[in-house]
Amino acid sequence: MASGDIAQITEALAKTHVGEVELSYKGRGLKLDNAESVKEMVQEIEQCRGLQSLRLEGNTLGVEAAQAIAKSLEAKRELEQCHWSDLFTGRLRSEIPPALKSLGCSLMTSGARLTHLDLSDNAFGPDGVKGIESLLKSSACYTLCELRLNNCGMGIGGGMVLASALTECHKQSSAAGSPLRLKVFIAGRNRLENDGATALAKAFKLLGSLEEIHMPQNGINHPGITALATAIKHNPNLQVLNLNDNTFTKRGSIAMAECLKLINFGDCLVRSEGAIAIAGALREGLPFLRELNLSFGEICEAAAVVVAKAVRGKADLEKLDLNGNCFGEEGCEALREVMESLNMEDLLGSLSDDEGEPEDDEEEEEEEDDEEKEDEEDTEENGVNGTKDVDVSDASKVSEVFLKISSVYKDEPEVKQAIFESTDALLRKAFSNSHSQSYSFISSLIVNLGLLKSEDKKIKKVAVLPGHLLALEHAAAQEFFPADQAGVLEEFVSRLFCSFPRTGSFGQFDSINGLPKTVHQFFCARRNDFIGDDCP
Repeated sequence: MASGDIAQITEALAKTHVGEVELSYKGRGLKLDNAESVKEMVQEIEQCRGLQSLRLEGNTLGVEAAQAIAKSLEAKRELEQCHWSDLFTGRLRSEIPPALKSLGCSLMTSGARLTHLDLSDNAFGPDGVKGIESLLKSSACYTLCELRLNNCGMGIGGGMVLASALTECHKQSSAAGSPLRLKVFIAGRNRLENDGATALAKAFKLLGSLEEIHMPQNGINHPGITALATAIKHNPNLQVLNLNDNTFTKRGSIAMAECLKLINFGDCLVRSEGAIAIAGALREGLPFLRELNLSFGEICEAAAVVVAKAVRGKADLEKLDLNGNCFGEEGCEALREVMESLNMEDLLGSLSDDEGEPEDDEEEEEEEDDEEKEDEEDTEENGVNGTKDVDVSDASKVSEVFLKISSVYKDEPEVKQAIFESTDALLRKAFSNSHSQSYSFISSLIVNLGLLKSEDKKIKKVAVLPGHLLALEHAAAQEFFPADQAGVLEEFVSRLFCSFPRTGSFGQFDSINGLPKTVHQFFCARRNDFIGDDCP
């Protein structure tokens, strides 16, 4: 073999590496202030052939040192991973943007195509995001798969700059024929709030490629949560969503309820209404759910039982975390019994931090009688057929009107017919296009009947009348409600009637287990359709 051939083979072998070529200076605590302090590091970088991963985390980097390292990276076309978290400890915030710009410019010059960029724990604020803005827009990030910016103090402004940069990167990479397909986005503890989250949600919607989103502790409440939920629907491969320690409430929970394999909504103030909304999504889908965390969410026992029953049949479920809610000792035991009846008791997490049963609100009781009289007078004046002006997209309004109409029920053929026709027309219009809307209606109805606390203090509780239950029975018999929702209704309504005396308004009904006989039998029939249980 000719010497020239041997030389070519030798050179080819030198360029061939088994596994990832990485240089790591991780966690050395080096104080890198100037070019002299990084002289040895620069030489090692320059001499490393085929460098793919550079780990600099756990050191502190000054502007001059960053410029020297950047110069050595200008020839590193094969570089794919930059692990540069916790890199500016003790530095002035004004030092960080120029250091980041130097490093970013070198990557753009080299022609590198990054797959991983980690700048977490650098506390660089909005200006730091501007320091990487050009890099994120450039061809160096067209291939980016993971972007980690946890605990960087970006704020709303930084979140908006980041969203704009990702949007521009997607636009330019699409024009180049290979759209940005970011898979993992991590940006916890950044004070993004609603505006920052909403801006990022627009970028996520455009990307459509995300598999994991981690944005805990960002001060996001329902407007931002709802925007993220919209974006998630455009990311069909999303499997993990971590929004721990933000504030969902009912509206955010409903928007998020149709997602994912791992749901971590711990410490998010999901509350009972939100839990019921999530239960609706569980019954409707999420067949591959592995973990559900609704801990410390101010959820009552009845709502937790609804959630527990909703995980039935989830073969991949590994853990249900409902710790730190408001069940009380008896409620915790009832929840354990439900999980045991489903042969899923091993999946229920600890309940050791339970907050106990919630205290009853009695502040508005003095005004209830007057409000109820006003409602009855208003219903009688306007008749039972006043459904034309109802905003049926608002489940709480539908519930309110349903209860007003049914409150004037009388055991007279003409009155019964008028009431049933009116409630049928109302619910038919409200539920014509949405399964989840009926769950929202049930949630609002339970609140109106005083069985569940609401985050909305303006919602009025009503005195439960026979007409309410009979109209509900009639409506359910028309199959406005899917069979899986019968259990939700029974779980709450049975609690109401168990506490009622056997005389008074409900004395005219025979009862079984505290429920009016006809309503109880209806619930059982509808529930049997769904899960095949027997009722007494």
